[in-house]
Amino acid sequence: MTATDRSLDLINTAAQAAADKLAHDVIAYDVSDVLSITDAFLLASAPNDRQVRAIVDEIEERLLKERGAKPVRREGDRESRWILLDYVDIVVHVQHSEERVFYALERLWKDCPELELPEEARATRGKAEEHAKLHADEVGDEPGQER
Repeated sequence: MTATDRSLDLINTAAQAAADKLAHDVIAYDVSDVLSITDAFLLASAPNDRQVRAIVDEIEERLLKERGAKPVRREGDRESRWILLDYVDIVVHVQHSEERVFYALERLWKDCPELELPEEARATRGKAEEHAKLHADEVGDEPGQER
């Protein structure tokens, strides 16, 4: 079984919305063969809570406006470290960069086929690492170095 055309449309719209709001490391997986509850996962991250919320808001707005889709569930709003949007056909995870590294959802789904995303979304790959290095340079530390 593979993700439906509707799921792919939702994933591509959500990925483009995330990229437009400067999300980092946008990636999508077809999980339809291993999960019966959804077809695909979209993962994206941001370096701060405010940007996580902005990405989620843009995804919700675009999916409603362009695809007529509303999430059946939204979780994680209070702290904005990890917000999950469940559209039944797809599930969107937008995480703070620290949560993204800690929970490493890519490792869980690495055996699932990666979905092709719009060019702008693919261009976000490696942005979290670039941001971490830039921030470390600004404060004079090496990325990942303990203080």
